[in-house]
Amino acid sequence: MTTTPLTQFGRMAEKHWREHLPRLVRELEAKGQLRETLVEAEEKTKDEMDSLIRNLRSQKNLTAQQAYDAAWEIVRERYIFLTPEAE
Repeated sequence: MTTTPLTQFGRMAEKHWREHLPRLVRELEAKGQLRETLVEAEEKTKDEMDSLIRNLRSQKNLTAQQAYDAAWEIVRERYIFLTPEAE
């Protein structure tokens, strides 16, 4: 069985999580759920960004890049850049 490579969102999440959430990563790896959780974070990020971009472009009359940047600012900490674990 081959798995699809992670997208940029999944790679960013993995890098951030390994650096700032090592306990979470260890727990997910121990359960065999790290990749599944990263893919889920990717999908949620993409889906929410797509929806926000459409809304921002139609309601705020933003360019595609402006809408993308605004959506990224809103969504990135929900699924990718999670709050670091306490020391």
